[in-house]
Amino acid sequence: MKIAVVGATGLVGGVMLQVLAERGFGDAEVVPAASPKSVGKEIEFAGRKLKVVSVDEAIASRPDYALFSAGASASRQYAPRFAEVGTTVVDNSSAWRKEPQIPLVVPEINFDVVAPTDRIIANPNCSTIQMVLAIYKLHELYKIKRIVVSTYQSVTGTGMKAIRQLEAEEQGREAERAYPYQIHRNLFPHGGDWLPDGYTTEEQKLVDETRKILRSPDIQVSATVARVPVVGGHSESINLEFNEEYDLGRVKVALTSTPGLILCDIPSENIYPMPITAHGRDEVFVGRVRRDPSQPRSLNLWVVADNLRKGAATNAVQILQQLIATR
Repeated sequence: MKIAVVGATGLVGGVMLQVLAERGFGDAEVVPAASPKSVGKEIEFAGRKLKVVSVDEAIASRPDYALFSAGASASRQYAPRFAEVGTTVVDNSSAWRKEPQIPLVVPEINFDVVAPTDRIIANPNCSTIQMVLAIYKLHELYKIKRIVVSTYQSVTGTGMKAIRQLEAEEQGREAERAYPYQIHRNLFPHGGDWLPDGYTTEEQKLVDETRKILRSPDIQVSATVARVPVVGGHSESINLEFNEEYDLGRVKVALTSTPGLILCDIPSENIYPMPITAHGRDEVFVGRVRRDPSQPRSLNLWVVADNLRKGAATNAVQILQQLIATR
């Protein structure tokens, strides 16, 4: 089997290679591809050295699968070219997520939308993945009417430049800025690009992608994104309003039985999820599960996941595993 990793020298691309090795692909023929400035570099995969090639060279090698984490413009340019040579692409960018004909997949929830003929499959946004994994069984039980979500997103979601900015500020050094403001000892309610209505692209993704994955276009979603000085994972405060009355005990049973999710909720012992809990893990962690006394049929949750793993690389590799198992 031949697998290309496009964007292999980036933050998510590196984690994709790590997860591939962890999940049994260590013996596969892996073709790392990146931008021209990285071509010729050596990277390590499963104990061996691989040379980075250009994206054109990767296409010419006609891989069976390609995992993309190279940004939306690169995905729009190159994913169709891979598809033309018979490669199935799993794309981690925002390029294809809103396209009606492109499956947007969290394997535990909706892999059934993938058809044998699909050659491009979209990986959702990191904050969307952890939220929908935490709520999809609750939606099946009680039908979600409205979601109010505030995210507290790690600097790793922005990439290496943001990590370097945070580290430099912690050490009192100057560094190139990924953000318009200092992030050390600070946070700001801004992730993504501004939209005309005052929301951001990161917030709009939570609206559009949640509706598509849950196949529920009528769910109302109100999102606020904040960037926090954390390395390790994204956290989310989620308020759900259901169409039907719910039972709190049944909610916790549903969460406990959700594949890939860990209920971490013993308030009397100060047990609740944190980014440090999720760092380096593939699971989504849920805690602070409690009824909202201010609104009928409403529930509060706190959800945490490693945005580089389940929020990006792991979800993509899980899609790959499902593709192999079903084709």
